[in-house]
Amino acid sequence: MITDERAGILLVDDMEDNLIALEAVLGSLNEPIVRARSGEEAMKALLRRRFAVVLLDIRMPGMDGFETAANIKRLDQTKDVPIIFLTGAEEDAGYAFRGYATGAADYLTKPFDPWVLRAKVNVFLELHRKNQQLQSLLAREQADFGELGKRLAVLEDQLSNEPVDVVTLREEVRELRRLLSGAKRSG
Repeated sequence: MITDERAGILLVDDMEDNLIALEAVLGSLNEPIVRARSGEEAMKALLRRRFAVVLLDIRMPGMDGFETAANIKRLDQTKDVPIIFLTGAEEDAGYAFRGYATGAADYLTKPFDPWVLRAKVNVFLELHRKNQQLQSLLAREQADFGELGKRLAVLEDQLSNEPVDVVTLREEVRELRRLLSGAKRSG
């Protein structure tokens, strides 16, 4: 069950020092930051709340970053959450390819430039906010069109009945125009 709180940033790393460093870099973004020390903890966190982005270490005991990413992408409620892989510079060159193949949106090697990481995370936060705005707008439009459909059905019923009350019909048509103009402005 996912709550409707602000989407945050999920940090997944088994090393406490890395989590502290990431929090220090990303704290100025003023978004909720949640830590997970394993892939299993990350999955539990993802099922409890929404995240705009996941920063995921590759090398972890138990479920590694690749397996965690595959699980994230497998679930309908988490499959669209962008993942930025973080790994040591000395790691296998094939890790980047494997990371992108697993569904990562980006891949950074440690040590990373804090300004670059903050900028990348901020882009995903902004994309998430824009997506939320679009979903809200779509829900409003669907509600408006549902109301238009109901009113048109009432109008059709009135037109099929004899005698027709022209004054009432004109009022209904004006109300439908008002609803339509409101839907056009919000769209």
